Amino acid sequence: MTARLTAVCHLTYAFEVGLAIDLDACDRLLAAASRQTVRNSRRVPRHFNYRPPPLRVADAGPGPGAPTAAAAKIEIVLLDFGAAAVTYQIPFEGSAADLAVHSERLQANEAFERDAGLRIDTLLPTLGTAVSRPNRAPVSEDYLVITIDPATLPGDSETWLRERTGEFAAVLRGGGGPLSAEEVGDAVAEHLAFSTSDLTVIDWNAAIIVDREPDDTRQLLEFANVQLLELRHLDGELDRALERAYDMLARVDRGWRHSLRPPAAALRHLGELQMDAAALFERVSSAVKLVGDQFFGRVYLAVSRRFHFAAWDRAIARKLDVLDGIYQKVGDRVTARRLEVLEWIVIILIATELMLALAD
Repeated sequence: MTARLTAVCHLTYAFEVGLAIDLDACDRLLAAASRQTVRNSRRVPRHFNYRPPPLRVADAGPGPGAPTAAAAKIEIVLLDFGAAAVTYQIPFEGSAADLAVHSERLQANEAFERDAGLRIDTLLPTLGTAVSRPNRAPVSEDYLVITIDPATLPGDSETWLRERTGEFAAVLRGGGGPLSAEEVGDAVAEHLAFSTSDLTVIDWNAAIIVDREPDDTRQLLEFANVQLLELRHLDGELDRALERAYDMLARVDRGWRHSLRPPAAALRHLGELQMDAAALFERVSSAVKLVGDQFFGRVYLAVSRRFHFAAWDRAIARKLDVLDGIYQKVGDRVTARRLEVLEWIVIILIATELMLALAD
């Protein structure tokens, strides 16, 4: 394929920055902020939207010699469930083979990831109390969305996908040499279109959107990447909480003295973690409402399948149940031991009283 494509690479890094973010307060603090909403277009039912709408902030450009100098635009997105994302828009023009090489350079790019983390660290002090329990977690999640102008394609988008599937897959998987037929098929498995002039192909770490107006679809994919980051972060926090909970459960069985002293601080921390995790899980899961079999809803369902949201939900729900069981078990064991001690005290008092009565 010798045609030159005109595209924009949108490289996004998502971060966990706190327990929750007051978007209204941030809107008042940041002059260059605007709410992200879905346009009432032919694709989207009126009921489909973000709840609440994320806040998008235009960020200052990179300094001289910065690794992100190729970015034409940089945005930071804030979401109420304590997450933030930095998106770099990088123009591209060249062949499909060149785009595959460019995609490979951008995916898992450490220079961009460091720069994104520094931008979040710089913004957090400005937000102040608008962020509850501010703390940027070390984990991050990157995603690359490539939007292509359909006017630069050699024919309609569906024909290009059918005849040039290998080129699509190479762009999505980031080059790396010829791909097997199985790998190519997996890379382009999640694809959908609204008309013959547009196409969306969603892979695990990258997506291609061929559309004259790609912003709504692109922003939804970026939002799904943030949701994936939050699920990963919550799953990791629950793993660490389970390790501490098992240690706490073991300490309860280490003799009478430990069993009679309830681990109040540990139980309180475990209860707070349960509440925080359950609230975060609910906010993340219900941030987008799907109503109707519309194109935009199908895009979200496709990315949900690619990111395995259902599996993450089941794993998190199971760990929350295990934590709840450990919490109840520790409390029940301490209560049972105390009742047993009280029974022995009563028995000893009765025996003492009988002995005194016999002595008289």
